[in-house]
Amino acid sequence: MAVSEKAKEYHEKMFPQGREGLEKTDPEFCEFFRNFAFDEVVNSDDLDGRTRFMAILATLLGCGGVDEFRVMLPAALNFGVTAVEAKEIVYQAVAYLGIGRVYPFLNAANEVLAEQGIALPLEGQATTDSETRLLAGAQAQVDIFGEGMKDFYKTGPAETVHINRWLAENCFGDYYTRGGLAHRQREMITFCFLAAQGGCEPQLTAHAAGNMKVGNDRLFLIKIVSQCLPYIGYPRSLNAITCINKAAENG
Repeated sequence: MAVSEKAKEYHEKMFPQGREGLEKTDPEFCEFFRNFAFDEVVNSDDLDGRTRFMAILATLLGCGGVDEFRVMLPAALNFGVTAVEAKEIVYQAVAYLGIGRVYPFLNAANEVLAEQGIALPLEGQATTDSETRLLAGAQAQVDIFGEGMKDFYKTGPAETVHINRWLAENCFGDYYTRGGLAHRQREMITFCFLAAQGGCEPQLTAHAAGNMKVGNDRLFLIKIVSQCLPYIGYPRSLNAITCINKAAENG
């Protein structure tokens, strides 16, 4: 099997300066993986390259693929993902994956951006402060999930109501209110974090519904899963499609 012309062309767009990978040690694997990921998959739908790479970066965070993230971040930049967008994807991952898993990605992103000649720190994107983050985050929840989330941070058993408040002021007030990414993009990358992480099907279904509410419809989400499948495999991809269909049925 030889690498197809379309796969070669796409790989050259990803890495215009060239990049040596596993060709010498694993030539057969390189051939069939590149034909699949960079020909069959990328040509299976009309998703634009910038969105595809934003989803791939988020998926690699979700599955803990820091080595592949380091490889794919320069490619993402070549397809139009900005340094700010890439950093916002990494930052938001902390709310869904925890700093324990994301910290290596912060270091990897900083190293790659420095190698690309991008000065750090990047321009700040915060739009809230300690006084405004709660109400701004609560409003973001309403904007994404609907009026049913109004004052959600005040509800729940006394011993766990603080977590609902943290969801509003930290997860949404600290992250979703930042510049750099719109709500539609933030919901899309959250979906990718959860799909790639696995074991989060209730949250994945909820965020599939949230995506649909902000305009990322069922077919769009299936395209996202399709593009991320080479990076997380079939089981988690099929689970994600089940969650998309469940959200669509309940919507």
